[in-house]
Amino acid sequence: MPDSKIYYSIKEVSEMTNLPFSTLRYWEEQFEQLVPRKDGHNNRYYTKENIEFIKRVKYIRDELKITRIDAIRRELKNDSRQVDMRIRATEALLRLRQELVEIRSYI
Repeated sequence: MPDSKIYYSIKEVSEMTNLPFSTLRYWEEQFEQLVPRKDGHNNRYYTKENIEFIKRVKYIRDELKITRIDAIRRELKNDSRQVDMRIRATEALLRLRQELVEIRSYI
């Protein structure tokens, strides 16, 4: 995420997280912590904090295989710091993997 931006459109967030617009809108209804700003035309604008929350929910759903909304809520409440650490570790490993793939292509 570029540090200079304050708000991101739903399209940008969808591309960053590989989630469809419909999932992002659904999660807004389900999680009170996810409240993007809306303009007069009802366009959504997400903050970095919103995006981090979305990544947490996605991690819990995809990596921990917890799919029920109430169970995701419980996981967020009980283990937020641990989830954040797992997400950061996963992202670091993915970056490392990409770098290794690039290095391998030079050989």
